[in-house]
Amino acid sequence: MSHPRLSLALEGGGLNLSDDRIGVFAARSDTDLSDLPQAQCQVVTGFKPDFDRLSGQGFECLIRPEGRFGSSIIFLPRAKRLAQALIARAVALTDGAVVIDGQKTDGIDSVLKELRKRADVQSVISKAHGKLFWFVSDIDLSDWNTPETVEIEGGFVTAPGVFSADGIDPGSDLLAASLPEKLSGDWADLGAGWGYLSRALLQRPGVKSLRLVEADHASLDCAQANISDERASFHWADATTWQADRRLNGIVMNPPFHTGRAADPELGRSFIAAAARNLTPQGELWMVANRHLPYETALAGFFTDVKEVAGDNRFKVLHAKRPSRQKR
Repeated sequence: MSHPRLSLALEGGGLNLSDDRIGVFAARSDTDLSDLPQAQCQVVTGFKPDFDRLSGQGFECLIRPEGRFGSSIIFLPRAKRLAQALIARAVALTDGAVVIDGQKTDGIDSVLKELRKRADVQSVISKAHGKLFWFVSDIDLSDWNTPETVEIEGGFVTAPGVFSADGIDPGSDLLAASLPEKLSGDWADLGAGWGYLSRALLQRPGVKSLRLVEADHASLDCAQANISDERASFHWADATTWQADRRLNGIVMNPPFHTGRAADPELGRSFIAAAARNLTPQGELWMVANRHLPYETALAGFFTDVKEVAGDNRFKVLHAKRPSRQKR
């Protein structure tokens, strides 16, 4: 997404960024950062596709911020606890202006309301269903800091902003309950999140190895805390482009179907294509999806045997065998 609000702020809107280092927090891969002095920017993101795309544009990208900043810009994430923690972190590391940009659907109005109680908020620019504002980083937001991890039911560790942070996802729970007891060979969990499906899979003694593939670094950190099995390996990667070191006997997945705020069923289809690409000719895929998502057509294009094996009014568990396309 382009950000006309940032352009307006910098071009006559009164926003003057520091000549020192600029921290850029949670920018997406399609965020237009062309108005920023690239050499001064440190982009902080733990999402692999964003990290790779922005690195490819020449920006310095890090998973965690390093050093202090003269100014910072936060592109507001939707998850409230994560948004507050990001703002608090930026304020603590910034000596000058802290800029916050976000869509109305991401909660920018409530963030603006709260910060007006604490800071001297400068001009508010409203455009393209969102707002941008800034203030000088001389306030205390320590109460917005959240624990880096929390423990939920089952003793699992999660983190603010990760998928299903507050409890076990019912779709994943349904898929885990549907897996056969007798599974064997080399497996992967595409979009492994914090590891719920992977832990269920590793309860099968016949599983020789399991690769957890996850694009969100915070989720992968949680997965490493949740799984100590020596058969598991952890891969910070975009599951849609990831390539295993060998053909796999099986894959499990609960693929996302949103890109940012927009529903994007094509994302799930890309997961299906990646699964087919990484499986042996006799390999199998177990996946769960929301009932309304038409993934059967995509599965039939990549596998010779597809059927629904479990489900309810919200979710369906699909089992596909024998990939019909073996392109690597």
